[in-house]
Amino acid sequence: MNPVDGDSVPSRHFGVVLEMDDWRSLAEELERAGCKFLISPRIRFQGEVGEQVALFLYDPASNALEFKSFADPAQLFAT
Repeated sequence: MNPVDGDSVPSRHFGVVLEMDDWRSLAEELERAGCKFLISPRIRFQGEVGEQVALFLYDPASNALEFKSFADPAQLFAT
């Protein structure tokens, strides 16, 4: 695990970047389904370069998965 904006993020994980509307729909659907999150849906780096929404969960094979989106897609690789 590595500390990232107050969360312990798995150092090895697979990530997917979605359009904001798709991310919101996914987060809502997972919450309705009672999904157990490793890191619940939240805003990270709020007000900073690279602000994003993200959630983490494990797949059935215990792989850590990250789903995130950016209000400004140009911030994807911003430092």
